[in-house]
Amino acid sequence: MKEPSRMDSAKGDTRPPSRLKILFADDELSLQELMSIELPRMGHEVTVCPDGPTAVAALERNSYDCIIVDLDMPGMSGIQVIGKCKELSPDTDAVVLTGKASFETARDALRFGAFDYLTKPCKLVDLKGLLLRVAVKREWVNKCKALKHQLERVQGKTELVGDSPSMAKVKKLIEKVAPTSSTVLILGETGTGKELVARAVHQHSLRREAPFVAINCGALPEALIESELFGHRKGAFTGADEHRTGLFEVAHGGTIFLDEIGELPKSMQAKLLRVLESGEIRRVGDNTAFVVDVRVICATHRQLPDMVETGDFREDLMYRINTFEIHIPALRERIDDVPEIAGHLFRRFRPTLKSGDELFTPDAIDLLQKHSWPGNVRELANVIEHATILCDQPPISPEHLPQRFGAGRKSSGPPKLKIVSPISLRELENHAILEALDRHQGNKPAAADELGISLKTLYNKLSQTQLDKAG
Repeated sequence: MKEPSRMDSAKGDTRPPSRLKILFADDELSLQELMSIELPRMGHEVTVCPDGPTAVAALERNSYDCIIVDLDMPGMSGIQVIGKCKELSPDTDAVVLTGKASFETARDALRFGAFDYLTKPCKLVDLKGLLLRVAVKREWVNKCKALKHQLERVQGKTELVGDSPSMAKVKKLIEKVAPTSSTVLILGETGTGKELVARAVHQHSLRREAPFVAINCGALPEALIESELFGHRKGAFTGADEHRTGLFEVAHGGTIFLDEIGELPKSMQAKLLRVLESGEIRRVGDNTAFVVDVRVICATHRQLPDMVETGDFREDLMYRINTFEIHIPALRERIDDVPEIAGHLFRRFRPTLKSGDELFTPDAIDLLQKHSWPGNVRELANVIEHATILCDQPPISPEHLPQRFGAGRKSSGPPKLKIVSPISLRELENHAILEALDRHQGNKPAAADELGISLKTLYNKLSQTQLDKAG
């Protein structure tokens, strides 16, 4: 029977620790012998080194979950070993052993990237507890990586499809601006893929590992916008029953995407300008401001200079968010990209398709390229999803496309309302809204654009008439 380790007496720890691959470096022979026995008894795999250079050589040959190094070793200090470890294996956790128990020692160890430190003489029960924390941390890190991978699979890769000259220009601009911290303004019609471009800028930036937070400014109720963006303190207003973290704070270290920035109320425009200029935010009901490190990307389908002329948008804010401008072409301006985009969407909706499968018949491609695409790529995505449902086996043919593609007809604009009997102005308005939403497959920004009203006005009318579900 295996001899019980002194570590088995640790109380309050019934969870078996995960097996760690550990590198131990110390110039004391007694500690080398002790760790070569006790660490395997704890269930870990250990490589013992007598000094820093030997430890670095081992790090160059193998990867480790954790290194435990003596702070004071001849030839190469523990801090130097940790520094080299962070170069060779950034994910490896480091623990420092030191005979100098002081706050300065702990501070220096943590400053140079150590996970924690232990003082000599080291109690095995303390070592076991520390390694358990290392194992738990690594377990959570791996779970987060797995969740991130799953999220990327659900969302799909941020891939800008199309090789037309106009899209090549967009990709070049993204490549140029992504590594910087500049504010970006993305312009384009509704449905052209402004959020996709914003995500591409984020994923090619130095902030790619930090959060990307997207907000539709037109969909936020005006009374709650400030709370959503900046957070609030408990009791700040009626209904504020608990503290709330704002989306700017959630995006700290990463990127915040303010979609439909033209719909932001004038009062919030001034507060956003202050945040952009100072980097400080203040929660609703809080007197203290604090700094956040966030890159801001904005987007709109509106003409901001026209809004400035009418007094609906602040001129100083327009210049502040327009440090770098990216204009996304409408789909009708790059009609040659339609087959490639359609194929990309078909494979996304039907991931089991083989690489050699014929995806569309020539007639179907002809109909897609003749369409005017008022709803842009978003409309194309809806059309391909519709066809995917009807098409049991590829290729997609004209019969799988929505009815409006029949006989190769181009979209000829909104149909005229047929009034059979007298109706009220409210009923006429509701009818127009429903038809616009139907033509754009529920795409509210596109419907609002066609109706000649702002997105916020459309949301208000839907709320007033209880038509949202119908849309």
